[in-house]
Amino acid sequence: MERRGMLGAALAAPAALAAPALAQTQNPEIRWRCASSFPKNLDILYGGSEYLAKRVAQMTDNRFQIRCFAAGEILPALQVLDGLQSGTVECGQTASLYYVGKDPTFAAFTAIPFGMNMRQMTAWLRHGGGNEIATELYRDYNVVGIPFGDTGTQMGGWFRKEIRSLEDLNGLKFRISGFAGHLFAKLGAAPTQIAGPDIYPSLERGTIDAAEWIGPYDDEKLGFARIAKYYYAPGFWEGSSRGVFMVNQRAWDSLPDSYRHVLEVACGEATMEMAARYDEGNPKALRRLVASGAQLRGWPREILNAAWKATGELYEETAAQNPRFRKMWTSYKAFRDDQFQWFRVAENAYENFAFVAAAGPPR
Repeated sequence: MERRGMLGAALAAPAALAAPALAQTQNPEIRWRCASSFPKNLDILYGGSEYLAKRVAQMTDNRFQIRCFAAGEILPALQVLDGLQSGTVECGQTASLYYVGKDPTFAAFTAIPFGMNMRQMTAWLRHGGGNEIATELYRDYNVVGIPFGDTGTQMGGWFRKEIRSLEDLNGLKFRISGFAGHLFAKLGAAPTQIAGPDIYPSLERGTIDAAEWIGPYDDEKLGFARIAKYYYAPGFWEGSSRGVFMVNQRAWDSLPDSYRHVLEVACGEATMEMAARYDEGNPKALRRLVASGAQLRGWPREILNAAWKATGELYEETAAQNPRFRKMWTSYKAFRDDQFQWFRVAENAYENFAFVAAAGPPR
């Protein structure tokens, strides 16, 4: 009896151990297509979608697979949201600021002038009400949006001529995305939104006089320094630049909860991976760009002061016309101002000394 009891227990053990794996296989096999707003040669930015797809497959034992397509392969770079609304694809990698023409509130969930840095943005989205406001906006466009990827603070762009004063912005044909385009229009420039793959040929043909993209790592790959040698910093309209993983609402509703959680986890991982890769790659790329002739410049104080003033006016004007924007800006501004005060106490005080000291005494 004792031997038979032990044998029975031994036979029962594998069945018990197999139960969780068996339960896991009850999740469906799903195949999605992901349309990106970015070209393949930008291996960190577009690569974020491939990283996400890899992690989703790993965490679901390959039962949930996402196939990624670069800008233009399925959808034009600036029409990912439209394709998701119509159900052309199930998901997409994009930046919500591309869709300010639909509603200016979209900009806040990527970047807005004199906005928060990456850490502050994460805090607002997760704990300051930002994600709840974004969810309401996305729902009206038949999508679910998960924060996905961040470049950190961006550069101010490439210019054919040096920018010495506000007067130099008058009539300047400047490729710039999102709400920042409205700001530069107030400053006298002629902003235009052009997808990443089209920036270089537009600069080359003279269709535009200047262009901002992301930072040294990507800008070097896209070759802007060959045409416009003056490289400005910082991109004061992108203290961080948060991407978004958008999912068609019907596709999202069809997912089991476990797969939704997997997507959220993978997006969080991809955000940190992207930021880390840019932080590793940008310093080296900037050194190479400067060594090859790029002229690094800081914005004149006159332009920064005028931009700060015009930004405040622009936010108030937009909030007066758009209730959704007003709700976002009320939340965002209060959180940003609180964060700016705190970062001045520790972060900024540390950086202002240590970063300068590490560079050595002035020559």
